[in-house]
Amino acid sequence: MRLLFIYGPPASGKLTIGRMVADRTGFALFHNHLIVDAVAAVFPFGSDNFVQLRERFWLDTISAAAHAGRSIIFTFAPEPTVAPDFPSRLYQVVEHAGGEVLSIALNVEDADQEKRLIAADRAKFGKLQSLDLLRELRPAITACMSTMPPATLRIDTGQTTPGEAAEAITQLIGSSASAR
Repeated sequence: MRLLFIYGPPASGKLTIGRMVADRTGFALFHNHLIVDAVAAVFPFGSDNFVQLRERFWLDTISAAAHAGRSIIFTFAPEPTVAPDFPSRLYQVVEHAGGEVLSIALNVEDADQEKRLIAADRAKFGKLQSLDLLRELRPAITACMSTMPPATLRIDTGQTTPGEAAEAITQLIGSSASAR
């Protein structure tokens, strides 16, 4: 089992690239808003219940996939309501089941991020669309990004098309499999 852990700030292209990689590889796409939106329907974002349930659902789903030998793509946005040790616990769950984590860090310049943030398709999953809120949260998001585990691959999505990023990730997956 391989977990492709795609992380980056809001509007860096995680879901767009994740979909393309899923189409190319057959990996299941488990993007973070599937759980975020489900839990936020019951509990306010950031509340204790929200945080606990969101992380439990993320980890339980990924653990089940790892034990079933089902490779998946998990998109993730580091931000202050996520426990700082969440990534290490995620790695432990996968590795305990004999799986491998390939982490992909997406980066985007502020100007590109702000242009993307207001795109209509972001509303579909309740994604952040407020420029004011993004600007307020940006320092905390940047701090959270700096604590993430080392990336297997880093991609600047302002300089790389989603297709190019998906191709680089697909090649990484192939080289990782052949390196074993």
